[in-house]
Amino acid sequence: MHPLITGSTRIYGLIGDPLKSAKSPMLLNRLFAEAQADAVCIPLEVGPQSLADFVKGVRTVRNLAGLLVTMPHKQAMLDVVDVLHPTARQIGAINVVRCDKDGRWEGAVFDGLGCVLGMQRHGVSLLGKSVLLVGAGGSGRAIAFAVAAAGARSLIISDLDPNRAADLAHCVAQEGSCEVHAGLPDPTGHDILINATPLGMNPDDPMPIKADQLNSAMVVVDIITRPEPTALLLEAQSRGCKTLDGQPMHVGQALLALSFLGFEDIERRYSTGL
Repeated sequence: MHPLITGSTRIYGLIGDPLKSAKSPMLLNRLFAEAQADAVCIPLEVGPQSLADFVKGVRTVRNLAGLLVTMPHKQAMLDVVDVLHPTARQIGAINVVRCDKDGRWEGAVFDGLGCVLGMQRHGVSLLGKSVLLVGAGGSGRAIAFAVAAAGARSLIISDLDPNRAADLAHCVAQEGSCEVHAGLPDPTGHDILINATPLGMNPDDPMPIKADQLNSAMVVVDIITRPEPTALLLEAQSRGCKTLDGQPMHVGQALLALSFLGFEDIERRYSTGL
């Protein structure tokens, strides 16, 4: 049960279009309620052509404490905020905005770090591992940087657009000691496979990789969040692989976003038990 909304309630909005399947308000409001925080998260459906008008108006709302940002606004918000967190500069997108009391907006992105945190909380370490990442789009880009920073030994990035994969591999390789290359979506010889493509959202989608190349020693992560396992996860489970769906990443993102928004107590409380 959510605490009563008061005159001092801090408001956090989720902006995007569409929002019918958005899970962030349910998760954050549950965490706020359990922590007895005087805060609420509400969905605000804002179309791509209305973002400028929305921002102009909402900047005047003094008890707006933050925004969660989803498609199609993750890149557009870069031009809206006053300060870019290092994650936003590195990845070129924003999925959370902190609205400070002095009026400044700071934008960050926790897709990649949330994915890594979710994996770690489920016993999957990236340290010294060989990783295949399929998908070099927005989430894939964030995950690539986070995987390399988490101590992976090697990272192969595959995408339908080989130039996009090669560009991302080059950028990530500049950041540290992880060996990073663009390559084919072949999981053979890898410890961890991460699907960061939308393939699997629909029942008739093709598989992002060849399932017969999976073996029981692999960990298979599919960042898609849906009630039923994707075809990739079902196939991986049938072959004895440890599997994770998109929920651990979603929770990891939420915990990191809450810490960024000033709810370090909630983040600490649930960092080991949620």
